[in-house]
Amino acid sequence: MAYAYGPDSGKLTVRTGKGGAASKAGHNLLLEVTEWQGMLDLDEQRLTLSADPSSLRVVEGSGGVMPLGDDEKASIPQTIDEEVLKGTPIEFESTRLQVDGDRIDSDGDLDLFGKRQPIRFGLRIDDDGHVEGSARIKHSDFGVKPYTALFGTLKVADEVEIAVDANPRSSDG
Repeated sequence: MAYAYGPDSGKLTVRTGKGGAASKAGHNLLLEVTEWQGMLDLDEQRLTLSADPSSLRVVEGSGGVMPLGDDEKASIPQTIDEEVLKGTPIEFESTRLQVDGDRIDSDGDLDLFGKRQPIRFGLRIDDDGHVEGSARIKHSDFGVKPYTALFGTLKVADEVEIAVDANPRSSDG
């Protein structure tokens, strides 16, 4: 059984935190990736995901002294793409998939920040192919220092959470 996923049938999100002496001024962000493709092939024991780093958009910003304005919501994804991700592709390919009932454990390689690192995460899959799960990654695992502002007193937390909640676009089998 093979399933294809994308933004027309689900959500791929990134949740960031904040730190530093000026963290009260910053926001915890929930970002949505609006251009992505995923494929899960249970017969081939393969899982892939690709995401366009320029397709991020801010869904919400919590915390902070002031609410995020529309201009900030528009500039944050541009800053992430140009200064943090630097336009590099985001790709995941499994090297091991273990299916146990409705649980899928996956090991694989994530290309991020122009570097490849192994990651492990779990998904839950329903009988209809709906998948849900998340992974936590650290900037530092990829040799990247988290983004800072206000002369380094406001920092994005090293760890971010990537989550998927999607129904299959199509299936075969």
